[in-house]
Amino acid sequence: MKAPAPAYAPNDGVIDTARAALGDLLVDTLDAHGEVTLTIARDGLVEAMTLLRDTPGLAYQQLMEIAGVDYPERPERFDVCYHLLSVTRNHRLRVRVLTDEVQPVPSVTGIWPVAGWLEREVYDMYGVLFSGNGDLRRILTDYGFRGHPQRKDFPLTGYVELRYSEEAKRVVYEPVKLAQDFRVFDFTSPWEGADYILPGDEKAQ
Repeated sequence: MKAPAPAYAPNDGVIDTARAALGDLLVDTLDAHGEVTLTIARDGLVEAMTLLRDTPGLAYQQLMEIAGVDYPERPERFDVCYHLLSVTRNHRLRVRVLTDEVQPVPSVTGIWPVAGWLEREVYDMYGVLFSGNGDLRRILTDYGFRGHPQRKDFPLTGYVELRYSEEAKRVVYEPVKLAQDFRVFDFTSPWEGADYILPGDEKAQ
């Protein structure tokens, strides 16, 4: 019986080939958990992505995803991660650049038009700016939404809620109105084994 083909090609030689093609554009490399990650200088992103697409031995033809990661303790708090696929080599690659709330990341829409939607998502969720994207609008949150929900410092609770007002024909902020009183829960001990009766246990008698 013939053995099944591997899910993806091995990483052998990928970093060496990328280092030879990218030169000073390549800041750092990582091969961990079966995945290769290349850190690229932000200002050289478009040139690096073009080389990753067109260089023989790399040939990453497709952009599959762009994702954001927030590290608030860093001066450049955001990672912008690009997930590339080589159809001809059956290999995936992660490319990342670092930025902050002010410095824009060059748009790769000139290489992969699908990046327009993906960059809008990262902008909406994290507030990362992309220079060269001609339609950098919110894509997941409503019009008038304040803040960026995937940032680590985005408040999870507050005193206002967002909804669409049929009367005003727009999204409005209103004070939170609770449909019922807060229930009191005791999270200081496990459900079983406590040396006192937990609220609600009396109903099981």
